[in-house]
Amino acid sequence: MNKVAAIDHTIDEVLVQLGHMVLRLSSPQVTKRDDERRALVRSVNHFSVCAARSVDPRVRELNAALSETIKPRLRLVVSR
Repeated sequence: MNKVAAIDHTIDEVLVQLGHMVLRLSSPQVTKRDDERRALVRSVNHFSVCAARSVDPRVRELNAALSETIKPRLRLVVSR
């Protein structure tokens, strides 16, 4: 059982590192073009699938933060 727990912990550590990398890539200064945005959405979706069964709170927080980054950006339009 200790081996399973160790593997689970290692996977969580990798997910945390991966999540931080994807979060850095989610910056609007980095993902400017449409193809970059689509790649970001794919990366976030893949991360979400991998993080779905994790009980590590860091992975859960990163998953929530990454999900927010792919929501459409709203623009404020003022009409006169």
